[in-house]
Amino acid sequence: MEKVRRTQEERSASMRQRLLDATIECLVTYGYSGTTTSKVAELAGVTRGAQVHHFPTKADLVTAAVRHLAIKRAEFTFARLDRLRGSDDLIGAGLDLLWESHQGPVFAATMELWVASRTDPELRRQVSTMESLAATSFTEFDRELFPGFAGHPKVRHFVYTAMDTVRGILISSFVVADDEVMAQRWQRARTHLRQLAQEIFEDLHADHA
Repeated sequence: MEKVRRTQEERSASMRQRLLDATIECLVTYGYSGTTTSKVAELAGVTRGAQVHHFPTKADLVTAAVRHLAIKRAEFTFARLDRLRGSDDLIGAGLDLLWESHQGPVFAATMELWVASRTDPELRRQVSTMESLAATSFTEFDRELFPGFAGHPKVRHFVYTAMDTVRGILISSFVVADDEVMAQRWQRARTHLRQLAQEIFEDLHADHA
């Protein structure tokens, strides 16, 4: 069978994907300050010329990587919503999904950008945009966790409180590098969050009774 040749557009998109994935790897391995265009090109297995063609500067590369991270985080959540819908324990499954969605290299790379943005106003603007994009992935999460009350202030506040809790625990994991301790902290927090969610659920139904 004759091999189908990729178009220039497809090759360009593939190259950008490799560079952006390499940027995430670089952020996780070397941190923001150690992420350079030359290291990204090396990790991606492309020439510096090819990297410069797509992303002339580190700022261009990081800006694209910020959006890339937001999309990957949203895709992760959307891909697992079916599992949430099929659960007999929506609140528990929802909290587990929230915890799971903040694991791995994507969140670690995001954290590197958060920290670096503290002293970099332009990066902070880009990261702020990323967070707005990532937050949209939880619209469906609200709808599945609290049927009929998606977007309600009490629901939205709960989701953000749960996210802040998850992120706080994971940030501490950078110092306390013990998976068992982190799991115990999450289970403790999950118990309280689950109770809070149940109270909110009951309040919402009582208000609409």
